[in-house]
Amino acid sequence: MIIQALINGILFGAVYAMVGIGFSLVWGVMGIVNLAHGSFIMIGAYISFTLFAAYNLDPFVSIPFVMIILFVLAYFIQRFLINRVVRGPSFITLTFTFGLQILIANICLLVWKADYRSVKLSYSSAQLVESGVITVPLVRFGIFAAAILLTVLFYVFMRKTRTGIAINATALNYEGARTVGVDVGNIYAVTFAVSAALAGAAGALMLPITSMNPFFGGDIINKAFVISVLGGLGSTVGALVGGMALSLAETLGTVFLPSSAQELIGFAFFVVVLVFRPQGLLGKRFY
Repeated sequence: MIIQALINGILFGAVYAMVGIGFSLVWGVMGIVNLAHGSFIMIGAYISFTLFAAYNLDPFVSIPFVMIILFVLAYFIQRFLINRVVRGPSFITLTFTFGLQILIANICLLVWKADYRSVKLSYSSAQLVESGVITVPLVRFGIFAAAILLTVLFYVFMRKTRTGIAINATALNYEGARTVGVDVGNIYAVTFAVSAALAGAAGALMLPITSMNPFFGGDIINKAFVISVLGGLGSTVGALVGGMALSLAETLGTVFLPSSAQELIGFAFFVVVLVFRPQGLLGKRFY
């Protein structure tokens, strides 16, 4: 049972990592605790659901379309709304993103109603590995592989492209980046858009194994916050480690405690890590 819980934790940990990476990116670069991040995950899941219901498009195949839609939507939200208050007090940006989260939730409520939405894939019950000791569902392995691939692509984007380097430069020295000619307003918008695209992909990946409703975003934002802090703000690898750590803590904890205690286990682990390593598992005090 412990081995199976370990496998389940690793498989779902990659999705947790994607949830945390996007949240950590906006927090680290712009200094904004984006409370609307969970809503972008929810929108991604709903778009994937709509494409599946209307065109029978597999959620895995719909990921590029979801990411493009979320990227464009978030770019304009940041460029023309959040950029007006981004340099203001933290309370203002926190309130703004909180209001944005409520607005998005209510729009989704109007469009998709309050019913729980999910998809049933033709291969949902297929097993990649099945033995007397462990089972590895094909869908969960596919989710894991897709999440890892997107995380690696994001890492390459941040380290090897001009835009990614400009994002890093802006995060490390806002005034210095402006001095050397970086369009900080555009970089902030791109950062927010990339974060939302990753969130949308995470939503599409979660759809085959969970149900969605318009208030799902408010629940998942707690996870995003924990993962970002656990891994260490400003670190892509840290978000991956933080997502894996939280997922393993939750799944292994339910081996010994009731499944209803999953949230308690995750937050207890979070508190313990902060006590002994306040900067996170891989974070640096510099960030």
